[in-house]
Amino acid sequence: MDWLLVAAGLVLLVFAGDALVKGAVNLALRLGIPALIVSLTVVAFGTSAPELLVSIDAILKGTPGIALGNVVGSNVANVLLVLGVPALITTLHASGGSDTRSSFLQMMAATALFMALAFTGVFSWWAGLLLLAALAAMLLYAARVAHSHRNGGTKEEEVEGADPKMHGWKVAAYLLAGIVGLPVGADLLVTGAVSIAETFGISDTAIGLTLVAIGTSLPELATTVMAAIRREADVAMGNVIGSNMFNLLGIIGVASLVGPIPVASDVMGFDLWVMLAASLLLVPFVYMGRDVTRGWGVALTALYVGYGVTVLA
Repeated sequence: MDWLLVAAGLVLLVFAGDALVKGAVNLALRLGIPALIVSLTVVAFGTSAPELLVSIDAILKGTPGIALGNVVGSNVANVLLVLGVPALITTLHASGGSDTRSSFLQMMAATALFMALAFTGVFSWWAGLLLLAALAAMLLYAARVAHSHRNGGTKEEEVEGADPKMHGWKVAAYLLAGIVGLPVGADLLVTGAVSIAETFGISDTAIGLTLVAIGTSLPELATTVMAAIRREADVAMGNVIGSNMFNLLGIIGVASLVGPIPVASDVMGFDLWVMLAASLLLVPFVYMGRDVTRGWGVALTALYVGYGVTVLA
């Protein structure tokens, strides 16, 4: 029954998150908000909504370890699985563009800030405000870069989920589905995950680092697989880097305003360093233009399997 709750929660989170993005994007565009701002805020936050709701629900249920494990585990999964699995299908040809390098440096800065705050022993409200301030600064920088690209004649990308012909009732239906479905899905997932952890004698943090993290990373995995099939390596790499930044700054930033998130000693001594090492594995692809070949795919996936076994052991 617990596994069914987890599966149902994940399905609800995926579909409700997608519905919320579509509804919010089209409402924002109808209200006259520029497409650039919609892309940087509504789409970015909307696609991270499942992780955010799961983390908030975990804190409200008194299991903050799931919230922290979800973020740290998702960042590890994003590099090792979300890049590794698509590389098993086809080679990701990395271009190592300046935009990707800039985003990578910002992700590493976010990682350093997150780890520094983690070693204080708890993510309190002030730490949350600091993380959100860093996120706001990065969004402003991204907006300026995107604006300069547009002024330089670069064609503006289409906003994900935008449909100028969508009827008003459909926009409302998507918003309602997202607003109702996300908290229900998060509640089912957290309830099932906590019960599974208790049944097998596993800590809340460990179940967050593995089961919950993989589940909430499924949308990113699906997006990256499609990018790999279309041979859009920059999209795949950008998706991973952007998701990791939002996880560290946005999700823990908001969640820690709901309640304090203590950092267990084993997370400080092991999982945070694994997250850092996984992030640094992107260096050859971002700076040296190395392709993510099938060999890399096997290695990355094997590393994640090894990590998961170690956490659950």
